[in-house]
Order: sequence, then structure tokens, then C-alpha cells
Amino acid sequence: MNVPLRLLSPAKLNLFLHVIGRRGDGYHLLQTLFQLLDHGDVLEFSATDSPDIVLRGDCGGVGATDNLIVRAARLLQAHTGCARGAEIRLDKRLPLGGGLGGGSSNAATTLLALDHLWGLALPRDELAALGLRLGADVPVFVHGRSAWAEGVGEVLTPLEIPPAWYVVLTPPVAVSTAEIFSHPQLTRDTPALKIPAFPILGAKNDCEPVASLLYPEIREALAWLGRFGEARLTGTGASVFAAFARREEAASVYARRPGNLRGFLAKGVSLSPVHRGLEAGG
Repeated sequence: MNVPLRLLSPAKLNLFLHVIGRRGDGYHLLQTLFQLLDHGDVLEFSATDSPDIVLRGDCGGVGATDNLIVRAARLLQAHTGCARGAEIRLDKRLPLGGGLGGGSSNAATTLLALDHLWGLALPRDELAALGLRLGADVPVFVHGRSAWAEGVGEVLTPLEIPPAWYVVLTPPVAVSTAEIFSHPQLTRDTPALKIPAFPILGAKNDCEPVASLLYPEIREALAWLGRFGEARLTGTGASVFAAFARREEAASVYARRPGNLRGFLAKGVSLSPVHRGLEAGG
């Protein structure tokens, strides 16, 4: 019996996000700190002898041709000439448009899982380069370690982040990343930082003022969570988070969240659950 390979495709937080410039092609130059979490979507993979890529589950209305899972699988097929296919099931737990990296994480998980199931054994850097063609956040999930990131987010330096529990809350809005990055009030000249010791002094999310201006629900979520700790936007939003030293403290705050805020509790991890799952055989 073919037992599916079941993997937790983790969320990420941007513990800070600075926009330090802009390239000639219009892409923004960033500095950020990616914190991987022990919470995310769940993907199940079964290799098939047919070349078809079959995706099942609730994909949030994203069509198969646009879904990053399907695109990642087909990209890996095209890159390697592999004639095998896969049946994939998605249990979607992360909100769309939340700034938690769900789609990028799913793409990276697919590359790693199918590389394993198809017996390709591609180097991690090669898989990360493929992932970059799908999105700037995909490489950090391929490498699978919390990391300091520069460039458009693809120049990575693994970094051990002090342990913490996170309350992550998502207001009922979906943020357009393009809208945030094209907004005239976005700060684009924050001075570059060196890779720091902790805590990171003066770090912030440059997208937060614009997102709060455009989406009052984000401003309200930040204000509520900020009563209990330092609240911050992740990515371009819409999700906000705060860190706590103890699970009990985080759970107490989470239990008091307003009814319009979805969310979860999660622990920061240094190594992706995908890599742990593959090391354990799924």
C-alpha cells in the first residue's frame, strides 16, 4: 500500500521588514528576519507513474494553473525531465493574503517532497533557485531555516532566533502586496542594518504604516494586540503578531482576542517541519 507522505508546510513571520532601496527593474530591496513556525498547512503527496499532477482539497478559489503547488510540481518535472507525477492533497489552514507565506511554503514543500518521492536528489541550492522562479519567499522555505534575508528576500543567512511563542491574528481583509509596494507613502530608504545580536534595536515593518492606512481593520488589530506586547505586521499583512516568552502567557492573550480576529498560537522553530518530516520519513 502506498502510504502518502504527509508534511506540515509552515507559516513564517517577518520579525521586521525594512525596504532599503529599489532595483532598476522595480523590485524592492529588503532586509528581513524570517521566523519559521510550527503551524501551517498540511500537504499529502503520493507519487504516480502517470505524469499528471492532481491536486485535491480547498485551494481558496485559486485555479490549478495558478496554484503554486501545481506550478512547483510541473516546474520540477520540466527541469529534470521526470516522467512521474503525483497526487497531492492540501489541508489549507493559513489565510490567503495574510502575509504568512502559505503559498510560498506550499511551493517549497512540493519541491522538497517530490524531489524525495521521485528520487531526484537535487542539491538544496538548485531547488531553491527553482523556487525563486515561483516567488521571492520560496527559497527560505526550501532551505528550511529561520534566516536573515536580503536582496528581494532570497539572499539568506541562517540565524538562531531566541525561542518565543507567538500570537498571530488575522483581521477579515486580504491585502494586495502590489498595492502596498506601489503606494507613494511607502518608505523605501531605510538605512541598511548589519546582521545583529538580539534584540534588534530600531527594527520595524516599513509596510505597516501603509497597510494600517489602507486597512483600518489592521490598525485596530495592532492596537488591540499592542495592549499585551509589541505588536507588528508580518510581510505586507494582513496578519499581525506579538511574541511572548511563555506559552501560558500567549494562550491567555489569544483566548481574549476579539471575535472578528481569526488566528493561532505557534512556537518559533529554527528548522522547518518539512525537513524534520523528510528526515523521519514523512
